[in-house]
Amino acid sequence: MAKSLFEQLGGTYHEENGHLIPDLRLPTEEEQPIGIWGQRHLEYLKHYRKVTYTNLLTSGKLNTYLADIDRQAQERFERLIEGMKQAQGITECLKEENALEWTGQLNNIRACAREIVNEEIIYA
Repeated sequence: MAKSLFEQLGGTYHEENGHLIPDLRLPTEEEQPIGIWGQRHLEYLKHYRKVTYTNLLTSGKLNTYLADIDRQAQERFERLIEGMKQAQGITECLKEENALEWTGQLNNIRACAREIVNEEIIYA
C-alpha cells in the first residue's frame, strides 16, 4: 500500500475502534509567564482576530507572542506614567505634603496611561 502524503511528511497514525486516526499535536512551545496585558490581548484575539489567534496557536508561537506583547505594554505603561508625572509636576514632595491629592492625581495618570496602552497595543 502506498504511503499517504501525511505519512510521507513524517505523520503517524494510531488505531481507535478499527479506524486509523492521525497523530496531530501542536508544536511544543516554551512556557513564559503572561501578565495582565498579555491576557487582555489574548481575549481580544479570541473574540475579534480569530484567524490570527488560530495561526499563532497552531504554529506554536502564541505564548511567545503574548509574552512579547505583555512586555511591550508594561514598558510603555511605565514610560507613560513617568512622563505624565513629570509633565504634571507630581513629585515625592507632593506625596509628603498631601498624600490624598498625590494618590488621586497618580490614579488619574494610571487610568490615562492604561487607556493609551489599550488603544496602542492591546486592542490594535
